[in-house]
Order: sequence, then structure tokens, then C-alpha cells
Amino acid sequence: MQERRDRFHTLSGLEINSLYTGDDLKHWSAGEDLGIPGSYPYTRGVYPTMYRGRLWTMRQFAGFGSADDTNLRFKYLLEHGQTGLSVAFDMPTLMGIDADDPRAHGEIGHCGVAVSSLDDMERLFDGIPLDRVTTSMTINGPAVVLFAMYLAVAQRRGVPHEQLGGTLQNDILKEYIAQKEWLFPPEPSLRLITDTVAYCTTHVPKWHPISISGYHIREAGSTAAQELAFTLYDGLTYVEEGIKAGLPVDRFAPQLSFFFNVHNDFFEEVAKFRAARRLWAREMTRRYRPNDPRSVQLRCHAQTAGCSLTAQQPMNNVVRTTLQALAAVLGGTQSLHTNSMDETLALPTEQAVKLALRTQQIIAHESEVANSVDPLGGSYLVETLTNRLEEAALEYFRKLDDMGGMVKAIERGYPQREILDASQRYQREVEQGQRIIVGVNQHVEEEVHPIPTLKIGAEVEQEQVARLSDLRKTRDPFRMAGAVEELQEAASCGENVMPYLIEAVKAKATLGEICSALQEIYGAYREPVVL
Repeated sequence: MQERRDRFHTLSGLEINSLYTGDDLKHWSAGEDLGIPGSYPYTRGVYPTMYRGRLWTMRQFAGFGSADDTNLRFKYLLEHGQTGLSVAFDMPTLMGIDADDPRAHGEIGHCGVAVSSLDDMERLFDGIPLDRVTTSMTINGPAVVLFAMYLAVAQRRGVPHEQLGGTLQNDILKEYIAQKEWLFPPEPSLRLITDTVAYCTTHVPKWHPISISGYHIREAGSTAAQELAFTLYDGLTYVEEGIKAGLPVDRFAPQLSFFFNVHNDFFEEVAKFRAARRLWAREMTRRYRPNDPRSVQLRCHAQTAGCSLTAQQPMNNVVRTTLQALAAVLGGTQSLHTNSMDETLALPTEQAVKLALRTQQIIAHESEVANSVDPLGGSYLVETLTNRLEEAALEYFRKLDDMGGMVKAIERGYPQREILDASQRYQREVEQGQRIIVGVNQHVEEEVHPIPTLKIGAEVEQEQVARLSDLRKTRDPFRMAGAVEELQEAASCGENVMPYLIEAVKAKATLGEICSALQEIYGAYREPVVL
């Protein structure tokens, strides 16, 4: 029978054979390349029992409107079985500007929660037991400021920093590569990240000070192979920066974490997680020779692919998200967020986000896929894809090494151009019907059936601006100015800025004021033109 397509390939462009056998793994060793769970090279998982011992952390990205609105959503999700919080911030917060800045007009609370001050952060986590719930904060350019606010809230509540668990995304390299939300040039940005890492190793040992993120690289249009390569190489760059700052690798590497996208190509995504663990273990061992096994273990969070969701026939997104979540689980993630069906239209409603959470719970408790560790291990197809993704990533590693590292490559526009080319190839395939997207280029319905969406009213901005006005009137201006001046002096002298940031937010300096003060020291960044 004639095959239905001339060519079968993954989203990364890897050719797929009609059948895989042992011949496809002639140079593959079960002992060296597969191993057992919890042991080097960790292909099968970083823990011996994986989900038989403990299920993955179930997170739902939450943040909209005011701190009070999001606080209610946090409590709603925790009541319905979520096991970790994940904070989405609005665009002004992500860009380090206050709600009353003219550039923020019309954007307050629309793509996440508005946080301009320590008081906002306190309201955001009102009634949340910080010592019993892990918190993930998706913020990068001004990450150190938001982290300082979180630590200050814990101090106010009498919660020791040693008891705080969570993750700060704090990955600026992927901002230059893909997401484009930066504040400062690469060198001072890397220094701020190193300050955060050093501070956490001493004062917040349960916290992951960086979540090295491939998610946004993939959302920008990369292939799975590019996501794997650029993310892990970013991680190696942060390790290098930590070592340059005088930190022993075994002191901070165990606190690093990763964040991956999960797209539609089911088996390629499963293989990507397995290749990531193996490649990280091998490269960390080869380059830095750590003594602590935890230094080479890749622990990760995963999120289903927002860019795969469609505005057309949004109910179909439930199916896409389910398959992507299953791939992440079979790939061995430690934490998972499932997108809501309405997120291509607006921030999710309560009903949509609950259904997304229930998707994880059904996979965990009804599908029985968590009963065995790495159930797809040994599959000829999966092991072949794992090998090929690792090989593709290593080829990128060699090119990046030759360029002098990731920062030099970013300045040349190399990873940006690679992602641009991949995204254009994918879009052409969709537009030419070579890649089917149900409801978009096949099985299209002319009649539109609207679903309820979340609306953010103008009152959110008005109330947030009023709060800031009250804050500026009632705070001690001399204490605030003195704290900001000390912060600037520390930044100028190369001291670790974290203690000074904590004092500045406690003195009621706002996010925008602190970021502007640091920009006076560090300057701004202009990216290269990529055509």
C-alpha cells in the first residue's frame, strides 16, 4: 500500500522510518546510554523511584489583575489540589516599570498580576503558607527585585529563608535569544544572576535561583533540537559565570533547574527530556568534574505549548494539552503546568484552569502511566530519537564553543537567526498544508462558537495607580532614598546586591524606582538586527 506522505519527519526535521529495530541502535549501549533511574547518565530519570515515590508537582500558571485577584485564584487552585504556585506577572512588572508609568497605561493586570511594591507582594501572598508551598516566579529582567520582595514578605511573617522553597526564572540569556524582555546589557545581567545564586547558596538553600528556560525559545519558533541545545548551553554559561565568581561548582549547581516546552510531536518530546538529562550529565562531568552527583542531575519543570493552541475551535486545545502533558510525564518531568483551552484568547477563567489542572490529575491517578519508571525506555524509536536529539544539540554546542560562547553568539545574532529560520519553515508548512493543524487548515468550521473569557476592567489600573500614589505619600522619603543610594554604591563596587535590594524594598522603594537606579549604573541593551 502506498504511504500517505512522501516524507515523515519530526517537528525538528528528523526523518522518521516506517519501522525501528535493533539495527538502528548498533552503536548504542544500554549500560552507558540508558542506565538505570537515579544513576548516571540519568537518561531514565534523576530519581530511582520517580513517580512511584512522588508524583510531579502540579502547577497552574496564575496571575491577573491586582494582587488581591490573583491571591484568590491561588487559593482556588490550592483548594482544588494544586501542589505548587506559579506566578505570572503583567508586562509592566516584567519590564521593571511601575503601574503609574505612562508606558504602563492600558497594560496593568492584563497578562499577569501587577506588582509594583512590597505591599503588592504581601497582598499577593496573603494567607499563603510560604514555608509549606513552593512558589515559582516567571520573571527575568527585574527578577532580583521581585525575589527581594518575596524574601522581605517572608521576613515580615517570621518565616526563615531556610524554609522557603521555589524557583525564580531569572534566565536572562533566553530573553536576548527569544522573549526580548531585558533591562540591562548581558554582563551586568549575568552579574545580578550570579549574585542571586551566591545569596541562595548561603541563605535560601531550598530555592532554585535560576530556571534555565527553553520554553520561550520554543514559543519563539525553535525546533525541539534547538530548544534542547540553546537551553543547556545557557545553563553551562551560568555555571561558568558562577565559577568565575569564585563559587565551587558543587556549592551551587545542585540548585539549578530547567524549564522546557512540550509541543505536539509526542515521541520527539519524550525523547527530548531524556536527551536533556543525559547530555547535561555528560557535559557537566566533562567540563567541570563535579564531585556531588546532584551537580549533574537535570531537574526540570515543563509547560504545555502555548504556541500550539488555536483560537479556532478552542475546545480542541484540551486534547492538545492532554497529549503534551502525557509526553512530559513519560519524559520524566519533576513539575508540570497544563495550559487552559482559552489561553490563546485571554487569561484563563476559573473553569478553564480547573479543567487544565484536572487533566494532570487524571493522568496521575487514572491513566496508570506513573506506575513504572521510564515506561518507554528501550523503545527502538524513543532511544533512536534520544540519540539523534543529543547529537543535534552537540553540533550546536560545537558551533557555540567556536564562537566564544553564548554571549558572543547572541551579540552576533546566531541563535536568534536559527530560531527565525525554523519558525519560518514551520509557518510555510502550515500555510502550504504540509503540516495539518485541525481547525486551522483542515476540518475548518465557518461558524464560530464563542466561549467565556476573562475580562480585566479599567478599575484594576485605577486602583493600582492609587495605591502607588498613597505609598509615595506615606513612606519615609529619606529612608527610601538612602536605601536606593546604598544599592547603587554596591552595584558600582561589584558587591552582592541582594542584601541591599531587600533593604530597598523594605524602605518602600518601588520596582520602577529600583530598576531605574540600577539602569543608571548598568546602562541599557540594544539587540543586533537579525534578518
